[in-house]
Amino acid sequence: MAWTKCWIFDLDNTLHNATPHIFPHINRAMTAYLQTHLGLDEAAAGELRRHYWQRYGATLLGLMRHHDTDPLHFLWNTHQFPDLGRMLVREPQLRATLRRLPGRKFVFSNAPVHYSRAVLRALAIADLFDDVFSIERTRYRPKPDSYGFLRLCRANRLRPQRCIMVEDTADNLKTAKRLGMKTVWVTKTARTPGHVDLNITSLAQLPRVLDCLK
Repeated sequence: MAWTKCWIFDLDNTLHNATPHIFPHINRAMTAYLQTHLGLDEAAAGELRRHYWQRYGATLLGLMRHHDTDPLHFLWNTHQFPDLGRMLVREPQLRATLRRLPGRKFVFSNAPVHYSRAVLRALAIADLFDDVFSIERTRYRPKPDSYGFLRLCRANRLRPQRCIMVEDTADNLKTAKRLGMKTVWVTKTARTPGHVDLNITSLAQLPRVLDCLK
């Protein structure tokens, strides 16, 4: 049977490992932003950043709701990476792996578009994706909110039932599954929740498990 499905990939901790260098840099930048624009010391800014992330799922949402923060200004200033290429941790043969996957490919990220595209360029895989759907295009309603999923599908004329979502965050996969997508969890966890169709520890496994995702 011909392959008719499309791939939707998360970016951070899915297409690359953001934990060692990227996420700490963003956290420091967000704390510094709160210090500068809310007049807080470092400890108070860090605590408020974590509080908004835990309460709303994103620091930005708390800032928009309680401080009328301009989201574009915040995202631009907290996602600057002069040394991005050296900070990225990538899988070996990432480009070759993605090229072996049949079907159209999309990136769906809660990160801003300028950062997302910069990461894809640095990974040398930008040309493999039909679209990069970032937080701006969800009108700042990040995953796991279904709003962004539906806008992505409408913008690219995708049927959720013909999509495979590849993610490191289980809650985001709950939304994808509820909409009818196949779900692949990139994780070191052995358990497989009901909303996950497949666990993998590395993207390199994907070409070998295509039959499980038809």
